[in-house]
Amino acid sequence: MTWWMRTLTGILFAIILVIMLAVSWFYLHVHSSITLPTKPFELSIQSGSNLNQVAKQLAEADIIPTKWSFILLARYLDQESAIKAGDYEISENLTQIALLRYLTKGDSKQREIKFIEGWTFAQLRKTLNDHPDIKHDSIELSELQILQHIGATETLAEGLFFPDTYFFVRGDSDLNVFRRAYQAMQNHLQTHWLARLELLPLTTPYEALILASIIEKETGLESDRPEIAGVFINRLRKGMRLQTDPTVIYGLGKEFDGNLRKKDLLADHAYNTYTRAGLPPTPIALPGLASIRAALNPAQTEALYFVAKGNGESHFSTNLIDHNKAVNEYQKRQK
Repeated sequence: MTWWMRTLTGILFAIILVIMLAVSWFYLHVHSSITLPTKPFELSIQSGSNLNQVAKQLAEADIIPTKWSFILLARYLDQESAIKAGDYEISENLTQIALLRYLTKGDSKQREIKFIEGWTFAQLRKTLNDHPDIKHDSIELSELQILQHIGATETLAEGLFFPDTYFFVRGDSDLNVFRRAYQAMQNHLQTHWLARLELLPLTTPYEALILASIIEKETGLESDRPEIAGVFINRLRKGMRLQTDPTVIYGLGKEFDGNLRKKDLLADHAYNTYTRAGLPPTPIALPGLASIRAALNPAQTEALYFVAKGNGESHFSTNLIDHNKAVNEYQKRQK
């Protein structure tokens, strides 16, 4: 064997040896159990973190000996961009492969925020602003700017967000929650608009949303909502004013002190349905699904009036004489 062949053989042998050592090192690292600093260990991966940042975070926390084995593993398994942001609780020692699968599965600890039926947009926004685990990207934005950021076509936010519980990972943007709640309302509204009762005096889904918000504020009893919707639909058909207290209260805003007086009912403004015919210009609250259904599929009734009984239920009348009798009866009971 010539000198150059012996040299080439030696080089090849060295290369093979290095590769074998590298493979052995890699195999040892990714299949060995990691040692957690504490149990359970809470790992928070911020939204937008890349593979290098996550691997560095794991190494600095002494979960893995070096970031490179984790990076190589993720690239080898084509999971470089699959790690999901969130808060993870690791309660037992894992291999790096198992850890990678855990982080790419996205089984993270979810935060939640709840929007209540009947809330105003101001209440919803305050709840978002007060939540400690959410990123407050909207805090300096106007109402219109928020709507523009989430792709809404409306210019006023009242009533546009569906009341529900929304889950998110810590550090997620409040604009994402706004967007999801807006889209949920649009989906519910469009679904029930397409299945609406024929010949309703409502020309757009937005008008249905306005009516649904009034129904939401008129009663907390779901079984009464279709009947109340029927009353409002009958009054709209006849050109009668809705004469509903919640719209007046909404229009008064901070001036409302808990008592609705006769002068309040006589003071004309855009939301006073005692002085103005038709629907108010916007919704007055976040309507839930039952109110949306009621607005678009009201009960078939001849009633034109209703009054609260004081026990959560409503009494319905077809004429003013009977209505006034019912008002006197139930007001006496509540005194």
